Amino acid sequence: MEFKLKKDIVFFDLEATGLSVVKDRIVQIALIKYTKDGKDPIEKSMLINPGIPISEEAMNVHGISPKDVANKPVFAQVAQELYDFIGNADLGGYNSNRYDIPMLMEEFARVGMELDIDNRNLIDVQRIFYKMEPRTLRAALKFYCDKDLVGAHDALADVRATVDVLKGQLLKYQDVDVVDEDGNITEKPIRNDMAAIHSYVNDLRFLEPTQKLKLNADGEVVFSFGKYNNQTVKSVLKKDPNYYNWIQKMEFSSQMKQIIKKLYKEVRG
Repeated sequence: MEFKLKKDIVFFDLEATGLSVVKDRIVQIALIKYTKDGKDPIEKSMLINPGIPISEEAMNVHGISPKDVANKPVFAQVAQELYDFIGNADLGGYNSNRYDIPMLMEEFARVGMELDIDNRNLIDVQRIFYKMEPRTLRAALKFYCDKDLVGAHDALADVRATVDVLKGQLLKYQDVDVVDEDGNITEKPIRNDMAAIHSYVNDLRFLEPTQKLKLNADGEVVFSFGKYNNQTVKSVLKKDPNYYNWIQKMEFSSQMKQIIKKLYKEVRG
C-alpha cells in the first residue's frame, strides 16, 4: 500500500537518556522519509553522544550504553543534517506527539534552531491505535500485520514497525465509521489522508504536549496552569509582561515558549 501524500512525511523514533522531554537527551535517532513523488523511502539512523549520563532505566530499555556513544557526534554536530533531512515534511511516529517531537524540538532549541510544527500534520500512530484498539506497539504490529516485533527498542526497528502499523490501520479502518460515547458519528476518520488523520487523533484544544496552553471556546489561547489558569495569554502578557520573561527562563517546553513568544510579539508589537 502506498501513502497518498500531498507533501513529504518523515516517520522517526528516538532513544534517550530518560523520559523527560526537557531534561533528557537523545542517544539514537532513526528516520524514514516518504516523499510525495512516490520515490523509494529514505532511511537514516545515527547514534548521538548525549553529553549527560544515560539512566539505568533507559539502558535497560534500549540497551545503549555510554561506551556505545562515547565517540559519536553530539547533537550540535548533526543538527543541520537532521534539519535539512526533515525539511518542511509532516512528522509521524509512535507516541511522537507527547515524546519524540517535543524532545527533538528541545534538542534543536538548545543549538539555536527552531523546529516549527505549525504547518505540519502530526501523525501519531499510537493515537490512532489507542482510539481504535488500545494496546502497545508490539501488539499493534501483531494485530494489524500479523507480525512479531523483532529488535524492539532499537530505533530503526521500532520506526519500521510504526510504518507497517499505520499501513495496516489504513487498510483495516478505511471504511469504518466511529461512534463516540455520546452517539456522535465520525465518518471514515482513518483514511489515506494525513491531514484528516491529524484532525481526528489530536486533541486540538491543547497546543503543546505538556498541555500548559489550550484554546478556549472562543478559540483564544489560554493558560491551563498556575495563577493565570484559564486566562487568555494575550491579556496576561498585556497586564504582566514580566510573566513572559519568567516563562522563558523556566523549564517549560520549547514548543510552549515558541507559542508564547509569537503571542508576545503580537501584544507588544
